[in-house]
Amino acid sequence: MIWDTHAHLDDPRYQGDFQGVLDNMARAHITRVTNVGYDLPSSERSVRLAHHHDAIYAAVGVHPHDAQGATEETWERLAQLAREDKVIAWGEIGLDYYRDLSPRKIQQEVFIRQIELADQAGLPIIIHNRDAHQDLLEIVKAHTPKKGGVFHCYSGSWEMAKLILNLGFYISFAGPLTFKNARHTVEVAEKVPLDRFLVETDSPYLTPEPYRGKRNEPAYVRQVVERFGTIRGLEAEEAARLAFENGNRLFGL
Repeated sequence: MIWDTHAHLDDPRYQGDFQGVLDNMARAHITRVTNVGYDLPSSERSVRLAHHHDAIYAAVGVHPHDAQGATEETWERLAQLAREDKVIAWGEIGLDYYRDLSPRKIQQEVFIRQIELADQAGLPIIIHNRDAHQDLLEIVKAHTPKKGGVFHCYSGSWEMAKLILNLGFYISFAGPLTFKNARHTVEVAEKVPLDRFLVETDSPYLTPEPYRGKRNEPAYVRQVVERFGTIRGLEAEEAARLAFENGNRLFGL
């Protein structure tokens, strides 16, 4: 059993062959996928997908790119969605100083607000972090989520990873772990405790080797599992089992 803990199957790129993507998942033994929201409409779509497909669970939240568009009505509706069956996390949330599509101050305020909402809902958080390490760490130190969380698609240094782990967070590896130039990510995979890692695709983005250049999909999380297993000297089945158990522990399943 393999769990892709972060995907966006509501993306328009799957509209033409969604059933085929599900069939590919089944053939690859991907038994669970977390579909992650990034704004209110995508969060609503995630919940609908979870209600209609046994293998899909949902996360709801507002990505930092969309932070400046959030309103009180947004938070009220997300709080409602967070109570729905099969909603297991609040995310993806965090900071993105690479694109700066929302002002940084607003990103920070919205991130803190969503940690508070996740605490009220009793959910862990899924964190997006790009080029915002220091500010993000300061926020999670001051507002550590009660149910913990995961830094998704981790690509930072081992030094930062140690700080994250000491705060109780999990670290999730995606397609970049398979890239030839993924030196920092490989180092983290070499050292992360085996009870604190997850695997994901971030579909349709970040397609792993040997499928780079194609649209990503949950079936390809197997490549991430196999690469992690190779790095740690584990059979792929054992790496998958450990990641699945870690997901159950974090997300309360």
